[in-house]
Amino acid sequence: MKHSNISIFIPHVGCPHQCSFCDQRTISGAQHLPDGNEVREICRKALGEVKSPENTEIAFFGGSFTAIPRDYMLELLSAAAQFVGEGKFRGIRCSTRPDCISREVLSILKMYGVTAIELGAQSMDDEVLAANERGHTSEDVRRACSLIKEAGFELGLQMMTGLYKSSKKSDIDTAKALISLAPDTLRIYPVVVLKGTKLAELYESGEYVPAPFDEMVERCAFIMNYARMYHENVRIIKCGLHASEFVEQDMVAGYYHPAFRELCESMIYRAVIQAEIFFYFDDVSECRSITAAVNSREISKAVGQNRSNINYFRELGTELKIIGDERIPVYKCVLLRR
Repeated sequence: MKHSNISIFIPHVGCPHQCSFCDQRTISGAQHLPDGNEVREICRKALGEVKSPENTEIAFFGGSFTAIPRDYMLELLSAAAQFVGEGKFRGIRCSTRPDCISREVLSILKMYGVTAIELGAQSMDDEVLAANERGHTSEDVRRACSLIKEAGFELGLQMMTGLYKSSKKSDIDTAKALISLAPDTLRIYPVVVLKGTKLAELYESGEYVPAPFDEMVERCAFIMNYARMYHENVRIIKCGLHASEFVEQDMVAGYYHPAFRELCESMIYRAVIQAEIFFYFDDVSECRSITAAVNSREISKAVGQNRSNINYFRELGTELKIIGDERIPVYKCVLLRR
């Protein structure tokens, strides 16, 4: 059964640092701080509408949850906890910073029914973290992960690609380092440059020059495929910032696309199909027509947005046809006619 969240956004509050890329109001769309009564009303309404509450968590996103004023955190947790348990929601999920995790905080979260904690690691390159004014180190990430797993919580990690001072190598090394920590989930956020941020200043001055969009799609596609091939237990639950009118209005550069994940998955299928062709032919141009079978639910991804993969192979002199076969694993293909 598919997992879902009842998302409650906490605007930029509690964070001890203003990171170079951060404007939480724009990212979350949140304009005010919800109180306990609002949380109860949101949960009460959702409980009557959600089909599978046992597979649903109440999720506090948007800020550093464990760094907000303690009384306010307890107010929100107390309200949400009333809707957790048998016949209600599965638990509570929250996002926070690696340097805002301690055994004391974890014991409080456990007491109120929190089941999953997501850490905004962003990078495992200390130079990149410092350049973007994160205020924590890669060691803080490792320490927090260890404490969270030791306490029995589901662990989620979030990373950003394309940050100031980062590179293809540092982004891929970050992904490998985070995946090696064995999180349950991973979110990949290609950076979006928003008005009024330090990153926007760096971009406008020419000091920060983002890599081309297609290169970032390839980079994130590599990370997704790496996780699938070598660490099947790590679920990529997000790739790309969620669609938002606030982001579209305030972005000045970066890698926002409402279907960014689909672009990455199409790139994975392009590489997989091309690798299969190269197994049988010295050059793609030698293969005039090919039929590739992929998982039945993955046909649109293999075809590509606006038939991008069909057109890509056509330009190389190959007519590609995609068909479905439910027996084929995700991100794999089988050539049926050579």
